[in-house]
Amino acid sequence: MSQPAAVSGATGQKSPGEGPIQVVEFLLGSEHFAIDLFDVKEVVEYTRITRLPNSQHDICGIIDLRGEITTIFDLGERLNARGPGENRPEGSRIIILDNCVTGSKVGILVDDVTSVSTFERTDVDNASVSVAGEQSAVLGIIRRRGRVRDRDVSELIIWIDIRQLLGNISRVDPGRTAPGAS
Repeated sequence: MSQPAAVSGATGQKSPGEGPIQVVEFLLGSEHFAIDLFDVKEVVEYTRITRLPNSQHDICGIIDLRGEITTIFDLGERLNARGPGENRPEGSRIIILDNCVTGSKVGILVDDVTSVSTFERTDVDNASVSVAGEQSAVLGIIRRRGRVRDRDVSELIIWIDIRQLLGNISRVDPGRTAPGAS
C-alpha cells in the first residue's frame, strides 16, 4: 500500500534500484502514470497556454509562470495515451519539471494529478517493460494493492522515465519553440 510523501525539493534522490521510490501519480485518459518525485518542481493549475506556430505536435505552447516563460508539452499527445476523440478534461494540471531534467523551463500537461506516493521496489514489475521495447520510457509497472468492499484489488500504475521521454528537448530549436532560456 502506498504512503503519502511530502513534496519537497529535488535533493537526496537515491540511486536506481535502491530503497523505496517516491512518485507523483497522475492520469492521462483513463490510465494511471507516475514519474519520479525528484524530477518535479511543482504542480500548478491549468492556465491559458499561448500556442506557438509551426511547433512540434506535442508542444501545447508556452505560459508565463511567475515571470518565466515555460514550454508546456502535452504528455498525453507525446505518449499517444488518449483514445480517439478523447479530449483533455477541464481540470487539467501542469507538472513543472525540475530544471535539471531538461536544462530549461518545461512543464507537462496531464489530465489530473492524483497523489504523491511511496512504493517499495517489490511493488514494481520490471519484466513487463521488455514488451514495450528498448526505446520505451517505461521504467516499470507499479502494483498498488488494496481492499475495496472486502475484495483484494490491484491497480496498475505505469512508471515512466520523464528524462528519457523528454530527452530530445535540448535539440528543439529555441528560436522556434521558445522553451525559455535559463
